[in-house]
Order: sequence, then C-alpha cells, then structure tokens
Amino acid sequence: MSAWILYRENMKCPVCRERFGNNTMVETVNVTAGYRKVEILHGVNFCAAKGEITTLIGTNGSGKSTLLRVILGFLPFWDGDVRIDGISLKTMSREALARKIAYLPQGKNVPDISAERMVLHGRFPYLRYPRRYGAEDYRIAGTAMVQTGIAKFAHRQMTELSGGMRQKVYIAMALAQQAEVIVMDEPTTYLDIGQQLKFAQMMKQLSSDGKTIILVLHDILLAMKLSDRIAVLQDGRILKCGTPEDILQSGVVERLYGVTVKSLCTETGVQYFYDI
Repeated sequence: MSAWILYRENMKCPVCRERFGNNTMVETVNVTAGYRKVEILHGVNFCAAKGEITTLIGTNGSGKSTLLRVILGFLPFWDGDVRIDGISLKTMSREALARKIAYLPQGKNVPDISAERMVLHGRFPYLRYPRRYGAEDYRIAGTAMVQTGIAKFAHRQMTELSGGMRQKVYIAMALAQQAEVIVMDEPTTYLDIGQQLKFAQMMKQLSSDGKTIILVLHDILLAMKLSDRIAVLQDGRILKCGTPEDILQSGVVERLYGVTVKSLCTETGVQYFYDI
C-alpha cells in the first residue's frame, strides 16, 4: 500500500473504516469550522453511507446546523476535509456539488408558483443560461412527482397546499435534482403524526433505492425508529455515533436530555418510547 493510500485510510473516521469500507458517501475528517473567529466544530469526524439514513441529534447549539452547512459547502471549514463520494469538497465546483447533494432547509419560503414549477427547480444544476427546461427536464420532474404521490397536484399553487403536501413537493424537487445525497434540516416540523409516518416510509424507500439520507431531528423517538445510524453532537463534537441500539445502550440520550428511552420488540419491529 502506497504512503498516500495509507494516509487517506488513516484519516478516515474509524467507524467509516470498520463499517462502511468504500461505501462511504459523505465524510468529514477532523473538521474545524465556525463563524468569524468563534470555533463551533472541533475536529469533527462524521460519515454517512450510501443507501442509509443517518440522523444528527443534539441539544440546541450543539453544532448540528453548522455541520450541515459545512457538508453543503455553505460554510468554509478552517481545518480538516470534507469528502463527497471520495472527492474533496475543496476540488468540487458548485455545479458538481449541486449534482451530488440536494438540500431541504428547515425554514422554506412558500412561493406563489405551481407545484410542478417548484419541482422543476431541481433541474437548475443541469441547465445553461438562459434557463430553459427541455422535454427531459419535464420527464424527470414528472417521474419525481409520481414517486412522491403529488402528480395530481402538479398545477396547484404551492400556497394552496397543506404542509405535508408541500413537503412532498420539496422532496420531489430533490429527486428531480437526481442527487445521490439528500440532506434535510428538521423535515417533520409542522407535520402531524400521520404525515410524519408517511414521511418516514418515504425516507425508508429512498434509502432502499440507494439514496444517502442525512437528517437533523429533534424528535428522538422518530430518529430511533427511522435511522440506520445516529450521530450525537454536543458542544461541536461527535459525542457518540452508532446504530439506534448503540445510542440507546450508551445512555447518552438520558445524559443530554434528562429523559430515558426504552425499546420493546413487537411483531412489527422494535418500538421506542419514553419511560415517564
């Protein structure tokens, strides 16, 4: 093994090396970042695998949104590296990154345009100026709307749709972007229980289709039920990462939030609940 390959392997997060091998899609290596002169992230090693749902949890101010901004290329990092499908963010153009990662922020403006037009925005990374959609763009957008169950609302205005339907439009936009990685910040905000369950089913299907899903969630029980792996942040560091069962057994949730989460095996799988 060459010195360069050995160096790259040693720089990988130990969890990545042991569990994912070459299947790592998103990886931060000893990343330090912050705002102005205030350091928020302190040598963060994080990874998300292809075809899995990885969720970031942590109390307010722990660095979750900052980590997302670094991964998305919105916030320059001071030290370390970020790799998307093995390629350093330092060498990727904005266009190339947009074709790799789709982002659904927490607070989204609701434009007065049709659902179809919103979904077509996902095609922006593939258009040249002036931006004119072609037949292939409409085909891809239409497929995404069918996949998310919103095809019949294609010509409805975004302002006329419920919160749950709007969320499906944004997800369809991400699918139309044809990105391998979908990043979502608090995607279940304002969704009722039924909509949250449908959202969870959709995320499971997307990961089964090979998408890499990275979520930030405050709902610990949903994170436990939905995720393949959970990373817990505290004070700008990864406090613990592992499967939901790893997180449960570590007691880290009780230490951070002051609540106890327990699990119960049922006919429909493992269920998580708060022990009040």
